[in-house]
Amino acid sequence: MSRLHPQFNLSRRSLFKFGAGAIGTGVLTAGLSSNLLAAEKTPAKDDITPDKALQELLDGNDRFVKAKRRNPNQTRSRLVEVAKGQKPFASVLGCADSRVPSEIVFDQGLGDLFVCRVAGNIATPEEIGSLEFGSLVLGSKVIMVVGHEKCGAVDAAIKGAQVPGQIGSLLQAIKPSVESSKGQPGDKLENACKANILAQIEKLKSSSVLSELIKAEKLKIVGGYYDLDTGRISLVS
Repeated sequence: MSRLHPQFNLSRRSLFKFGAGAIGTGVLTAGLSSNLLAAEKTPAKDDITPDKALQELLDGNDRFVKAKRRNPNQTRSRLVEVAKGQKPFASVLGCADSRVPSEIVFDQGLGDLFVCRVAGNIATPEEIGSLEFGSLVLGSKVIMVVGHEKCGAVDAAIKGAQVPGQIGSLLQAIKPSVESSKGQPGDKLENACKANILAQIEKLKSSSVLSELIKAEKLKIVGGYYDLDTGRISLVS
């Protein structure tokens, strides 16, 4: 494990150094940022702000929609470069749906995006922890929660589908959004998908780590809705 993830071992040592009681405080934010980000040697978009990071995502999606993809950072030299460390400029909490691959729809490459994917794009404790790491340790400036048109997980939650195994845990996490969107005009499934995006944003913002970064204007959390027919991602608010 140490050979594959040297920066993670450093992260763990730093966490022990600061102590569990410092989590979510300015001490942890400042300490981990200085110690852990110093270990990341990969050049990235220098001094990018959360607003610029968001615009970079939207511009990449616009290129994708218009069939003008640049396919950046996908060369052999980039592969070698990011093998030394990573510093993604943005994070994505997306659905596991095979039709919405983040690097493609945002026209990005190796080392650009820190991506978490799970059916229904729900913010589980594990997903939140991963995104905390991506933002606090790796320096991601924006987190976009990306839901999409005709999401099967949301549709199953609306229909109250009886499902086997652990699939039901996904539907339970989505049901509050289904309830909150009831009675809204328009398409029931689209309304529930967008309500679910907003609900997951609120879960992320409840993280003490992420909220500290937002207050310090080092992070922005937004929602995006992906149109399967056009490939366009529109902001949800």
